[in-house]
Amino acid sequence: MAHDPETRQAARSAYVFQRMSLEGAADHLDIGVATVRRWRTQAAASGDDWDRARAAASLSSEGAGTIAQLVLSDFLTLYQATVADLRDNPEIPAMDRAEALSRLSDAFTKTMNAVAKASPDLARYAVATELLRDLAGFTREHYPEHVEAMLELLEPFATHVAKKYG
Repeated sequence: MAHDPETRQAARSAYVFQRMSLEGAADHLDIGVATVRRWRTQAAASGDDWDRARAAASLSSEGAGTIAQLVLSDFLTLYQATVADLRDNPEIPAMDRAEALSRLSDAFTKTMNAVAKASPDLARYAVATELLRDLAGFTREHYPEHVEAMLELLEPFATHVAKKYG
């Protein structure tokens, strides 16, 4: 049975933005899971990778700052443990301690740069996705009479954005 483009878009939306499994999206829309899998494969072949879109949507909802904070937190935990080992072990010569601190400083700089530069395409896509979500929320709150028209535009535009940034 052929499905209309709106059903395909609804499956994508359920998978990407509602974070449903493929099976869950298929059940939700009362269609076969094999159909949803085929749509995802076809979309990926044409440049719309649903999995990357899902990751970007997750990143935008969780916030890049949260991820950066987790990376930095893990690094700082290791940093503090290393400094404690250096301080508490009198067997380590002063020059070796200075060398270790210099390396830690370098590692800190590199970690901060990596956090800032991690997956720039995914970060741009996350910002674009968040902006679209904010526009939809703004429209729903301030211009409810335009929600249907906005959804008619946003869903296919989200696919366009996925191809451009994803």
